Amino acid sequence: MKTKMSRYAVFGLYLAGLAILAAGGLYVVQKSFNLYVQICIGLVVVGLALFVLLDPQRTREALTGRQAKYGSNALLMSIAVIGILVVVNILVYNNSTVWDLTESKENTLSPETISAIQSLPGPVTIKAFYTSRFPSETALKLLENYRKNSNNNISYEFLDPEANPVEAQAANITRDGTIVLEMEGRQEQVTYPSEEELTGALIRLANPGDRSVYFLTGHGEHDINGSDETAYSWVKRVLGNKNYSVNQLNLVAQPSIPDDALAIIVAGGFKPISDQEMALIKDYLDNGGSLVLLSEPPVLWDANSGTDPFVEYLASDWGVELGNDIVIDPAVNPPYIAASGNYAQHPITEKMMGYVVVFPTTRSVQAAQQAPENVTATDLVFTTSQAWGETDTAGIENSSVSADPNTDLLGPVPIAAVATNDTTGARLVVIGDSDFASDTYYSQYGNADFIINAIDWAAEQDNLISLTAKQNITRYMLPPTQTSMGLILLVTVFVLPGGIIALGISTWLRRRKKG
Repeated sequence: MKTKMSRYAVFGLYLAGLAILAAGGLYVVQKSFNLYVQICIGLVVVGLALFVLLDPQRTREALTGRQAKYGSNALLMSIAVIGILVVVNILVYNNSTVWDLTESKENTLSPETISAIQSLPGPVTIKAFYTSRFPSETALKLLENYRKNSNNNISYEFLDPEANPVEAQAANITRDGTIVLEMEGRQEQVTYPSEEELTGALIRLANPGDRSVYFLTGHGEHDINGSDETAYSWVKRVLGNKNYSVNQLNLVAQPSIPDDALAIIVAGGFKPISDQEMALIKDYLDNGGSLVLLSEPPVLWDANSGTDPFVEYLASDWGVELGNDIVIDPAVNPPYIAASGNYAQHPITEKMMGYVVVFPTTRSVQAAQQAPENVTATDLVFTTSQAWGETDTAGIENSSVSADPNTDLLGPVPIAAVATNDTTGARLVVIGDSDFASDTYYSQYGNADFIINAIDWAAEQDNLISLTAKQNITRYMLPPTQTSMGLILLVTVFVLPGGIIALGISTWLRRRKKG
């Protein structure tokens, strides 16, 4: 009878094995030690018990025989290996490290974003409204990155607006894929999951209130609403992300400066402003206003346009001198492009050490040795020592220039200066070039940081300096030419296989000759 019953003992092992596989599969899929997993583990115990009850003789042999001796050693080794793997996995899980190998560090938050996160005055809750039809992988990865770097100051959740219509209506959701950030009762919406948009929303939440800056127009300045390569659309967009109200100001059509103007920006221009406009700007600065002047070398101006009223005013009232020159750097091609070589210690450039600002064409700008009373003027940006400020207009037009110690300003040439009026609190930033901040050059090197930091400082928004989100590098795939395709075909189809065949034939011939 016992012999007949022992035939069925193996089915107990089958049951235990299948139950183990089922338990493991259910746990991996459901990530939960639920009732079904527990039932499978119970069946493992039942199967093993059936094997022992139906075939006790084989069980005794397995526990006391030679196989048990070697089997116990194997069991101990298996337990040791499993234990090591468990410990290693626990250590890795609790101390995970991620390497970002992309060129533009697309999976790593920029230092500016981390600075913005760490400067948050309170916790931020984020609700991402995504239906199952709308892709959410990018948003999930980005929000998780923000959460990890927030020291538990940022939390997020994904909600289906169709399954949660009440919450979607309360958040004013009008389109799928909208992210809502909330802090202290204030909300910001983001409809495109990018670091730039999310960081801009965080900065606006952390710095509530209206901040108005005005760009002067009417003299050929760069257009903040334009779409060509000379426009300042990126400057306007980034300032908007930092909760600025960015406006245009035409002092000819409207001869007054708005009371809410934190700063006036003069972005280039090829015609001089009128004496009436100059009087309005002077009065504005005398009452504590701020100005960011982005000039251009006079050689680029219209020869018949007259003198620049800013030159005399800045020299007499602020101790800032605009050079009648254009900076030449023979180490750069073309030589009219100047690169920053050094910065002075200042809030604008404090976090820019290691970043280069590229100025397509610039004039010298330097603080006078003797500043007017109650004014502190400082040189801010310098070129490399090889550059100089060329004053020979005829030589520039003929592309035949050389540094003349008697007439030219030798490098390092100051090309930007800042000044403050200790009595009125007015602030001034003067830069010898305006093209560096246009859409063509905005994203190059440290250009974006420099122009935005300069406006932040002039508008007395020092807490926003260096909180400008970075732009991702866009790469385009260029298809190979017909010649390149021919070379690829030749090497991969004929040269490499032919070389292997030739090597094989050579080896066969040598062996045949020896044999």
